[in-house]
Amino acid sequence: MAATIATGPQPPPDKDQHAIAAQPRPATGSRAVGGRASAASGGSGRRSEAARLAVLNAADDLLVEQGFEGLTIEGIAAAAGVAKQTIYRWWKSKVDILFDNLVLDAGTALAWPSETPCDPADLRAYVHRFAAFLGNEPAGQVLQALLGHAQLDARTAELLHDGFLDELRARDVARTVACLGLTADDRGIDEAAVLLDALLAPLYHRALVLRRPLDAAFVDALLDQHLPR
Repeated sequence: MAATIATGPQPPPDKDQHAIAAQPRPATGSRAVGGRASAASGGSGRRSEAARLAVLNAADDLLVEQGFEGLTIEGIAAAAGVAKQTIYRWWKSKVDILFDNLVLDAGTALAWPSETPCDPADLRAYVHRFAAFLGNEPAGQVLQALLGHAQLDARTAELLHDGFLDELRARDVARTVACLGLTADDRGIDEAAVLLDALLAPLYHRALVLRRPLDAAFVDALLDQHLPR
């Protein structure tokens, strides 16, 4: 289930999303938008890819319906119409399936515009996209689930940070430097990092701790405290 953005048209993917998507498991490709892939495509390669996409979509759907604890490989296999052995050929666990879902959807939903230079309006738009992703999209629920599980499981924490969060933060800090016209030295990078924390930390807190919606009015009020219009 590919993520969509509630705040307007998405920018075209650019090289930033490829950096975020770099991870050691086999590439899963792009999932079909708006529906579950069928495993009935012709040709063994197409059947394999269709089965892979069906597993990814089923995992997304079942996480939303049943939560992380209720999600099982057996349930994913049944919903996707594939054998458990097929799933275990590609993934070690449900965490790995969810991680691949997150990487694929975030590559589009959290992309920045490719045009340069950027300005504070681009940073504001990105924070709105991030809030929509985290609070409204199935892939945002995947991120929330993995963040929660990472507090208890060292492997999940390592996978999430090394394969996604560290790259995402490095990219977003660099874009914040550019959007605000800061110097690209340690001082400018530190200033951008502090500002980014001030903008994104309340979104995580509201979604994960308070369990309240990340509505546009809240995001605008947050942005107005830190960024000029």
